[in-house]
Amino acid sequence: MATPTYDAVVVGVGGSEEDLQVVRTAAREAAVHDRLLHLLHAFNWTAALREPSVAGSRVAAEHLLQRAEQAATEVEPTIPVRGEIVEGAPVEALLRAAESAYLVALGDGGIASCPTCVPSDAPAIQVAARAGCPVLVGRAEPPPQGPVLVGVDSSPSGDAALGYAFDCAERRGARLLAIRVVEPGRPDHNGDPLAEAVARHAARHPTVAVECHTLPGDPGGVLVEQSRSAQLAVVGARGEDPLRGMLGEVSQKLLYHSPAPVIVVRGLGAEGVERP
Repeated sequence: MATPTYDAVVVGVGGSEEDLQVVRTAAREAAVHDRLLHLLHAFNWTAALREPSVAGSRVAAEHLLQRAEQAATEVEPTIPVRGEIVEGAPVEALLRAAESAYLVALGDGGIASCPTCVPSDAPAIQVAARAGCPVLVGRAEPPPQGPVLVGVDSSPSGDAALGYAFDCAERRGARLLAIRVVEPGRPDHNGDPLAEAVARHAARHPTVAVECHTLPGDPGGVLVEQSRSAQLAVVGARGEDPLRGMLGEVSQKLLYHSPAPVIVVRGLGAEGVERP
């Protein structure tokens, strides 16, 4: 039986160098949120039984966790780290962990480096669409030391993302860049909802420097461009209709194309910092 992951940052560990970079990203996330880092490797018994030695496959899995723990402690020496090998498919293992985790993290599988790829069955997309907590999708390269970017609309999902982004920016000592995008030709009768939402959350995070912009264009395309100088991009799961098992167009576009790590916020209350 898998170990409970209550309030931990859980990161999926595979055998690639990209996975080690995602472990480093997750370790920093665990450190800024003062959480345990839980390294999770899904062990495929069916494949192992086809190998000359099952024991050898198990040893290789344990070696992966040792490398991952070393990568994590190199960037964040003081965080508590726990490793676990579970049986089954990686996506299902992460989804089970997400039911009790603070956040789950995994690599993008290379989708950000393939502009023409739209693999809806990619593990990163499946986990981001179905998890019960926020999901961090990491990249192969470390991000710049830019602002925390958040895409904001007038939906409850967007408001939760804004609250989560404020918390991330405060814990990092980073600037927050809040962007609302209005599509050309689409009526906008909402006054200035971005300023109102930012003011409400800023009252709880007075030390965070915030820059707000309402920009015209395609929401996903604008946010991808803005993310190129960000250390982290934060977005709600699905705009006006945050259904479990689905992602909105904007969150998908960021997952596919943003060079920055992306956190898809879901499973949180309206303030964006804790479960309901």
